[in-house]
Amino acid sequence: MYRIGIDLGGTKIEGVVLDAAGKEIIRKRIATERGHGYQHILNRIKSVHDELVATVPNQPTTFGIGTPGAISPRTGLLKNSNTVCMNGQPVKADLEKLLGRKIEIQNDANCFAMAEALLGAGKGKKLVFGVIMGTGCGGGIVHKGEVFTGPQAIAGEWGHMCIDPNGPLCYCGQRGCVETFISGGGLEKRYAEKFGVKKPLKEIEKEFYAGEPQAVEFMQVFFDRFGRALANLIDILDPDIVVIGGGVSNFKAVYTEGVAAVKKYVFTDELGTPIVQHQLGDSAGVLGAALVGI
Repeated sequence: MYRIGIDLGGTKIEGVVLDAAGKEIIRKRIATERGHGYQHILNRIKSVHDELVATVPNQPTTFGIGTPGAISPRTGLLKNSNTVCMNGQPVKADLEKLLGRKIEIQNDANCFAMAEALLGAGKGKKLVFGVIMGTGCGGGIVHKGEVFTGPQAIAGEWGHMCIDPNGPLCYCGQRGCVETFISGGGLEKRYAEKFGVKKPLKEIEKEFYAGEPQAVEFMQVFFDRFGRALANLIDILDPDIVVIGGGVSNFKAVYTEGVAAVKKYVFTDELGTPIVQHQLGDSAGVLGAALVGI
């Protein structure tokens, strides 16, 4: 049985074929072109799917898709996607009709967590929490090799826990969400608000390591908020490991000063939860999509 997975992002659609042993057969990447709207995105997914299927002709395949947001169990419509033209649409039903097959759609953070749990940094661990800290901030829970989504399909959505009710407005409509403070996009916005200068996170990071006082002050606040947010999560879930992905995961001080802040706030005498960087890089999303497929 071959596994086909597609990672649907805001700028790219990436697909992969895995053999029964989990070895990658082929990978394909095209632009999402989301500016052309909902139906165009579905057609782009179909073109990648059909090309991947053609590489393993006359062979049975499973198929899974990872996407920002989730399918609402109540309505069957996509919700919470930052590709807003997809929200409120019957994505799963429309794609099943377009492709002529059953499919599985999972949140992209769940796919990341699944890949890292089975193939990456969380391999061999019973309860894995996968964190994405990129443009936004998401999370996924994998228990004994299975994604846990919850009855409302929001399990793991730590990015929308409030850590400051007077904080910045989030796209979800609430204020002070974790995502507004510690995602890459959130950090860049907070820096611009505080200092009146727009800088990419990599530049802020470089200035932090150089000891530039403004950057050091700013990042110390980030570490504190990261510590509070992740400690809250560990208090509830108590996972065997936390695996971090996304652009912020490349900031090495997260694993020293950030983890020190988690230790400060977590409700235990000693933090025993490893908090580690991902192993699969940008591949985690598409590999996870293949692993969750039906």
